[in-house]
Amino acid sequence: MKPELVSWITETTGAERVVRWERIQALWSGYGELVRVHLAGAPMPTVVVKWAKPPPSARGVSHLRKCRSYDVETTFYRSFAARCGDECRVPRLVAERASGGEWVLVLEDLDALGFSVRRRDPRGPALRSCLAWLASFHATFVGEAPAGLWETGTYWHLRTRLEELERIEDPHLRAAAPRLDRLLAEARFKTLVHGDAKPANYCFAEKGEAVAAVDFQYVGGGPGIRDVAYLLHGSASRAEEEASLAFYFERLKTLLPTNVDGPALEAEWASLFSVARADFERFLAGWRG
Repeated sequence: MKPELVSWITETTGAERVVRWERIQALWSGYGELVRVHLAGAPMPTVVVKWAKPPPSARGVSHLRKCRSYDVETTFYRSFAARCGDECRVPRLVAERASGGEWVLVLEDLDALGFSVRRRDPRGPALRSCLAWLASFHATFVGEAPAGLWETGTYWHLRTRLEELERIEDPHLRAAAPRLDRLLAEARFKTLVHGDAKPANYCFAEKGEAVAAVDFQYVGGGPGIRDVAYLLHGSASRAEEEASLAFYFERLKTLLPTNVDGPALEAEWASLFSVARADFERFLAGWRG
């Protein structure tokens, strides 16, 4: 970590000094890294720093999409994250900056707060915790305009994946893609979707069933069922899928604002579940092609 960045982290956290730092993982496609920074004399013993610094050779549509995603994530933490309560816990933003083609987010260390467990394939209570997080997040932001975020949330939505669309070998699936996208875009009830709600982006509590979520690069507008279809994709039997959907909607309707027509929202999103699943499979067909 370069000295100037260490100095800035020290100043913005109110620390006396940075004791040490450790790399947690690289960001996707070598676009930076996640680092845990140990502090002395600060209100918190550690913070997690997300430092995005694209490779000098990065170019093209994919590069521009990734850069936009870091702008979106910064906006989310700055303008929306504080509205997330305990039932849709996210790390608190300590500091942020974006300059010179780099993005730096200084965030609460969820591990230090007791959310240190990761699950590759959550089942049973763990899966229900993820679904409860989504229900709370979707209820919190239902009807919200995605100002400064992706107009359409999720990293696979059609307008940003035209290259993958051309690689789909199945002509019927390729032809169906615009219709699937249109059905989701025309949903009456919209909220903010996490956009990448896979198990790796959930941090589970060491005790109890609480969960927090991270990685908001693809947060934006859309029907919440897109997150649910993505979370359940490929990891649940039909019976488990039906039980998960029932649990999600049961939790959602207890959290929705009173001015939202809950039964109508549930009917619409339930009808779009198969559409959202097919839309994600459309992306996979082109991505793997």
